[in-house]
Amino acid sequence: MAKITSKEKTSDFATSANVMNESVKASVSKKSGYQGPPFLFDKENYYIMFAGLVVIIIGYMLMSGGKSSDPNVFNESEIYSFRRITLAPILVLLGLAIEGYAIMKKPKQS
Repeated sequence: MAKITSKEKTSDFATSANVMNESVKASVSKKSGYQGPPFLFDKENYYIMFAGLVVIIIGYMLMSGGKSSDPNVFNESEIYSFRRITLAPILVLLGLAIEGYAIMKKPKQS
């Protein structure tokens, strides 16, 4: 039995890698107009995602504020207002639902 040296192992591996690389290049070049992998979402999906993101941002903006100029005064009506306690969380959850719909919506097949 002949012993295989590490130098021979390395050259065999490099040769097989080069052959595989050339075959992949040949198969890609045969396909005319190959642009890479297709997009996961359609253009409409991205518009819906952007709309959901805008709704979420509006919800968080409505939740912000309520700072008092005097730290010894607690303005309960400003902190616990309808806008901060009810409207803003509903908008955030609605935005998350819109995002979920945009992700689950199947793109149109051309």
